[in-house]
Amino acid sequence: MDKVYASAAEAVKDIPSGAMLMAGGFGLCGIPENLIAALRDAGPTDLTFVSNNAGVDDFGLGLLLQTRQIRKMISSYVGENKEFERQFLSGELEVDLVPQGTLAERIRAGGAGIPAFYTATGFGTKVAEGKDIRHFDGKPYVMERGLVADFAIVKAWKADRHGNLVFRKTAQNFNSIMATAAKITIAEVEELVEPGDLDPDQVHTPGIFVQRVIVGPSYEKRIERRTVRTEEA
Repeated sequence: MDKVYASAAEAVKDIPSGAMLMAGGFGLCGIPENLIAALRDAGPTDLTFVSNNAGVDDFGLGLLLQTRQIRKMISSYVGENKEFERQFLSGELEVDLVPQGTLAERIRAGGAGIPAFYTATGFGTKVAEGKDIRHFDGKPYVMERGLVADFAIVKAWKADRHGNLVFRKTAQNFNSIMATAAKITIAEVEELVEPGDLDPDQVHTPGIFVQRVIVGPSYEKRIERRTVRTEEA
């Protein structure tokens, strides 16, 4: 089955206002740049996003914060986005901050069909407020729910027309687990190959999890924060 769409705009045009989405990436590494821009242009509002972070002010999910299209963020780290901070402190943006390992496991569990699990992380903090606490082997654990989204937008290096995905190095990050945890997964890729051209042993995400593929026309691949040594005299 050929899952390739002509453009990012075509792939996201049916995402409605009020939808819950997962967006791959870690910082600005491996983010679905073209799909985010297409969502901004398509204009759905009242969106909930599950993402490790919220991009920066003028890139990544920061673009959708600028246009007030995001109502709620379920995230782990948001320290590089001043507009995020402003909206959160003013009460415009609802935020669910989740420990990073717990966030990853909630997504993985959702993709595996596991409705909930217990973790020691967060016990005794605000993270645990209102949640079921159980004791195992004399230690307290917090119940966390698995996450399943309406849509996932992810970035891969290569794909074939059947939606089999290969990620490159650090850009695999949250992309591979998010691809399994949504009703509809849309992948943007740098290179499209024909079925049979990918070594099955190199496929990170089988096409059964992917419904739509687009080839990104360009990638900025911006570095979130670059630190260099001062040149010695």
